[in-house]
Amino acid sequence: MADSTHPPEVDRVAASRKAIAARRARASLKRDVSTRVVTPQEVLRRSEEPGSAAATLRVTEFLTSIPAIGESKRDRILEALQISPVKRLGGLGVRQRRDLQAFLDARLPEPQPRPGRSRLLVLAGPTAVGKGTVAARIAADHPEILLSVSATTRAPRPGEVDGVHYRFVDDAEFDRLIADGELLEHATVHNSYRYGTPRGPIEEALAQGRTVLLEIDLQGARQVRAADPSATLVFLLPPSWDELVNRLVGRGTEGPQERARRLKTAKVELAAQGEFDFRVVNDDVARAAQEVIDVAG
Repeated sequence: MADSTHPPEVDRVAASRKAIAARRARASLKRDVSTRVVTPQEVLRRSEEPGSAAATLRVTEFLTSIPAIGESKRDRILEALQISPVKRLGGLGVRQRRDLQAFLDARLPEPQPRPGRSRLLVLAGPTAVGKGTVAARIAADHPEILLSVSATTRAPRPGEVDGVHYRFVDDAEFDRLIADGELLEHATVHNSYRYGTPRGPIEEALAQGRTVLLEIDLQGARQVRAADPSATLVFLLPPSWDELVNRLVGRGTEGPQERARRLKTAKVELAAQGEFDFRVVNDDVARAAQEVIDVAG
């Protein structure tokens, strides 16, 4: 007869694997908060699902994963909110959850859409998040939307076609485009190549009442907003930081040094998502593309 106080080996192994998976899920979630892939408010919302990684995350770990909150500040926050440090997010009471939500909203407000936005739609996000793939899906499903073709000084990647994916130019031609005022925005990306958005096709399409989609980097998005404050800015997010790293490595188009530089830049880019009107998570290309279209109205 089996000893009821000692579960069979297979049960112990299964329990151990489950515990390891849960710890990894919580660690991944903390990385997502620290790199700003998800907002603290989103984690708090997820914690309402019993058994989720967010629900089982200790409130102390949650707070210290938020950038600029160390242990001393964390303890002051918990004392002010009257939340025990042994609490997990899923175990917060109604009052504690409300007060923590209010604290986060006051100090780390989530982006809100601005009124009076135009049909100039700007899609930006960190490296390897899949901006080009989502933009290509939109162009394929919605030919009525003009997908702007950027000019760049970098060489084509395998499979890229001049005039379709990018307009590939040399430095002299890029200088001419700038000098003649033919670019709506332009920037040097990752301290190497220059990218820019030709102005003419965009102005013509907008005059015709069409929606125009720009797939550009953070610097370019800021320039577009400065040039046209009514532009609608959409920030594309990865499902997680780990997935962003996997996508960049799996792409295989950059060496280790370049990947490290791009990931460092990605953290800076993710920190700027509050400047955008909308955020879309690219966990499924078709769904993400449709959500961007829905934003355009």
